[in-house]
Amino acid sequence: MDYQRHSSAFKEVILQKLYQSQLSRREFAEQEGIKLSTLYSWQKQFNTSGFSESKVSSSDKWSNEEKFAVVLETFALSEADLNQYCREKGLYPEQVKQWKQACIAGNTVKDKRNTKTTAEHQSDKKRIKELERELRRKEKALAESAALLVLGKKFRCLLGGKRGQLITLADRQKYSQWIRHAVESGARQEPACEVIGLSVRTLQRWYSEGSIGEDRRVTVIRPAPANKLSEVEQRKMIEVCNRDEFASLPPSQIVPILADRGEYIASESSFYRLLKAENMLHHRGKAASKNVHKKPTSYTAKKANEVWSWDISYLPTTVIGQHYYLYMIEDIYSRKIVGWEVHSQETGEYAADLLERSVWAERCVKKDLVLHSDNGAPMKSLTMRAKMYDLGVVTSRSRPRVSNDNPYSESLFRTVKYHPRWPSEGFKNLEDAREWVREFVYWYNHEHRHSRIQFVTPNQRHAGLDKVILAKRADLYQQKRKERPDRWSKAERNWQPIGDVELNPEQHKDAA
Repeated sequence: MDYQRHSSAFKEVILQKLYQSQLSRREFAEQEGIKLSTLYSWQKQFNTSGFSESKVSSSDKWSNEEKFAVVLETFALSEADLNQYCREKGLYPEQVKQWKQACIAGNTVKDKRNTKTTAEHQSDKKRIKELERELRRKEKALAESAALLVLGKKFRCLLGGKRGQLITLADRQKYSQWIRHAVESGARQEPACEVIGLSVRTLQRWYSEGSIGEDRRVTVIRPAPANKLSEVEQRKMIEVCNRDEFASLPPSQIVPILADRGEYIASESSFYRLLKAENMLHHRGKAASKNVHKKPTSYTAKKANEVWSWDISYLPTTVIGQHYYLYMIEDIYSRKIVGWEVHSQETGEYAADLLERSVWAERCVKKDLVLHSDNGAPMKSLTMRAKMYDLGVVTSRSRPRVSNDNPYSESLFRTVKYHPRWPSEGFKNLEDAREWVREFVYWYNHEHRHSRIQFVTPNQRHAGLDKVILAKRADLYQQKRKERPDRWSKAERNWQPIGDVELNPEQHKDAA
């Protein structure tokens, strides 16, 4: 039966019967042969158009005495008289019949109520038991969390690492005692072991003989390897290395020379290993020892004028082989170009002059400003270093031959040279180049919405206006979503400020 085709009058009659009956909506729907969802839909439709339960009949608010009086007055009336009486009183005959049945079945209703009360009481007792069980579980979980937190404060470093690493007897006793205290405080043994970095099986193995014993690998007497060099061979190797003809040679040359003579004592690695054990393996000569360059310190900018990055790039000219030098200093927090200059030469004096003008213009003299650069000659010149010392600027350098240690300057120069107005044929003269860069810097600082700072201009972020601008954008998006929620399948765009900026952020690799 298609209920969608029924008239509004039919739907209203059904809803009136629903509100007059004492049945639940599900029971009424089954009685009338109507789907529950259809019934809810009709209710929603009529409530929206002004039809509500309170408007169907105000007789639902009558007291029990009034209902009983109606039953007495209509008890002896015929059907026609009853219908007339109901119209005069604003009632339905069905209501009067229901009230009459309620009076007759008073004792039955009372019995049913007692049964219902008993069922509710049992349901409440069951619910109380469930809540008590849940409370005990949460108390245990809270005690375990507190015990593991205390254990974690005692033990700052996990033991996890290579399998089979040696743990001294004192450490074994200490760790087992900590785990026992955590278990007594409410923690389970397995999570307590995980906090320290042990497995439960390892702890059980420590107690295999009733008490904690020392690792037997420390005290066991092992047989010497069959391929071990004898004492005679080791003394001969030392004697060979100390001969006059080999005194200035490393094992990598001694072994081939001996091989050319038809002699072989041991491999080169054995020579190196023995010399190291005898404290005879050290760097010698004028050649510099191998230097492993560490990654530079990653400074963090929490506001403007805390960390700057600068570099020098080529500007091509119309003459092949000739070019100018573009000096640029950028604040990594706001991406603002705080200083620039174009010269025909690359010198430390020009760089020092530019730095001094920029620092005074931004009023950050002697304020621990960090200036990051690569290892070019102007960056490491004595003039530049002396000027940085005078201004109170902290030096930060990239690793040699590692371009991505100075990412902000590299990205800035890419923006410069990929600008639509970039002269692909080159600059005619120095003044032409300076004028073009001046216009670019104004556009970049005042008009360019930078993608890495939530599409505000560098000047706006440098002045601290980005939070207000982004907050207005967020409010606008929320307002538009309220107006047309059907057009927003996901959350609004994130307009939160980017916060702190790191010079060389760490790249964390997910475990496979």
